[in-house]
Amino acid sequence: MKDLFGKALLDFQNGNYSEDIITSTNISDEDALPLPYLFRDYKDMPKLEQKALKLSKGSVLDVGCGSGSHSIYLKEKGFKVKAIDISKGAIEVTKQRGVLQAAILNILDETETFDTILLLMNGTGIFQELTEVSKYLSHLKTLLKPSGQILIDSSDIKYMYEDEDGGYWMDMNTSYYGELDYFLSYKGEKETPMKWLYLDFETLKLACETLGLQCELLFEGDHFDYLARLS
Repeated sequence: MKDLFGKALLDFQNGNYSEDIITSTNISDEDALPLPYLFRDYKDMPKLEQKALKLSKGSVLDVGCGSGSHSIYLKEKGFKVKAIDISKGAIEVTKQRGVLQAAILNILDETETFDTILLLMNGTGIFQELTEVSKYLSHLKTLLKPSGQILIDSSDIKYMYEDEDGGYWMDMNTSYYGELDYFLSYKGEKETPMKWLYLDFETLKLACETLGLQCELLFEGDHFDYLARLS
């Protein structure tokens, strides 16, 4: 990975903001991801994220922290927070913004235990593919303290396959419809494509049940998005 995401965050943090990140998937056209949005305050966050932050308790792990906005809010509220991301630039920015316990780390390499694990902004994305969900959930379970919780969000993107007659054009012979190829570019440079998973709630719940995790629906947004608590 070239870490174009991290490069963009560093540009914004250091006052060199001139253009946004461009994203697309194998089923959607190019779209701008505005850099200021990645630095939003609590008041500008979607209700789903606000709810997750309000429900956080004890020691918190912020997975895929990006610029650290969620961690900053929790730190200001007196929580002990650790922020992790695989992007070197993101971690640099998070530290510059005051979250000192921040590390370049894949969640599968995390070993500490926490009361709350946050996976926000389509937290299921890091699972990449449906076949990997159990592996990630099993590992996340080992990171929970007794009576700990995982707060995770995603969207059911079935609506993206709907045709004008209300039917769906998914190819049932291919992989799960929430598995996408995700493309990102910044300042004309293309990032290595990656896998990204949108997981519908029922599929997440089923995966949790097979691993002895409780899965509770906490919030549903206006656009097929939801927040779940795993415990």
